[in-house]
Amino acid sequence: MSEVLAAYLLTDPGDSEKRAEQIATGLTVGSWTDLPQLKQDQLSRHKGRVVKVEEKEGTAENEKQAVITIAYPEVNFSNDIPAVLTTVFGKLSLDGKIKLIDLEFSEAFKRSLPGPKFGIYGIRKMLGEFERPLLMSIFKGVIGRDLTDIKDQLRQQALGGVDIIKDDEIFFENDLAPFETRITEGKRVLKETCEETGHKTLYAVNLTGRTAELRDKARRAAELGADALLLNVFAYGLDVMQSLAEDADIPLPIMAHPAVSGAFTSSPVYGLSHALLLGKLNRCCGADFSLFPSPYGSVALPKEAALSIHDECVKEDVFKPSFAVPSAGIHPGMVPLLMRDFGIDHIINAGGGIHGHPRGAEGGGKAFRAIIDAVLQAQPIEEKAAACKDLKLALDKWGRVEAV
Repeated sequence: MSEVLAAYLLTDPGDSEKRAEQIATGLTVGSWTDLPQLKQDQLSRHKGRVVKVEEKEGTAENEKQAVITIAYPEVNFSNDIPAVLTTVFGKLSLDGKIKLIDLEFSEAFKRSLPGPKFGIYGIRKMLGEFERPLLMSIFKGVIGRDLTDIKDQLRQQALGGVDIIKDDEIFFENDLAPFETRITEGKRVLKETCEETGHKTLYAVNLTGRTAELRDKARRAAELGADALLLNVFAYGLDVMQSLAEDADIPLPIMAHPAVSGAFTSSPVYGLSHALLLGKLNRCCGADFSLFPSPYGSVALPKEAALSIHDECVKEDVFKPSFAVPSAGIHPGMVPLLMRDFGIDHIINAGGGIHGHPRGAEGGGKAFRAIIDAVLQAQPIEEKAAACKDLKLALDKWGRVEAV
């Protein structure tokens, strides 16, 4: 019988064995011991079962915790993520200090999920870049700006050697820079810069609006030649992203933004783990890129949590690997640390670290590209900075974070 395994962290659980059995029964057949034998026989294939209970010391003094794993028969729910989450964590999420830390799907259930359409290799193939971390930048201060400002920002970032440029997640449909016009004009600007420099840059446009409109809007984006879509997935729901990823008429990579996810992941004793929500579920449901706060910047995750997201994005599975995108407060001096911790197959994502450069976004992009090359070539950073004025200016402004 196929099952989904759910792992939970319980804080101050009391009798953890008893609590685990209550959850396994309560979220499936309801009651058990009071049922007559005939009913037990009929319902046995539907009953949840306790797989494991591991007690541990909590982080606070005298705090007790337990990690419990429960198997839920797949016969109980339909093949979709909302059904799974409702089954394993619906009303349970309201019942005390309990955090859903992992889900393990059967091979049969995985086959019902799309995974990334492109994945790491597909994105690299679009760009022709296979041997270094990719560099991404963000539009800044675009609210209230017209299309002229948007195009100028796009051009300057592309001239700096940025590989991917994304809309700000709060950049919605507006009359000054409409969605469709951003795509067509952005495509023209990036074509011109590519002809000028020989470097290809992709643009991820923010897909926004009412949920019922998104599929048609995404299809139109594809018709207009969009490179990729940015989606505030946790404002809409994982199932919405899955629907877009499964649509053959939307042959575009999807970039999953973590906006709103903090409401689900930030507590150490409630909600879902970062690795599960931003790593595993994003990847299962079709994210080619998963953005999350880096451990080093202005909105930092604990390092263990950030690395666990990356691990879920790239570990071997039936799905293509997703690009992990540690973000927020990234500047060129952090690149050695990022490359040490996240390796080659991740994306370095910067906003202020590019736009705040003394020589503007073009200089910021060039500074990042220079220090990436230095790390790859094992060249001393000081030596590279002496040969690259843009890198020197960046290091003088933001300093370096040592990667020992």
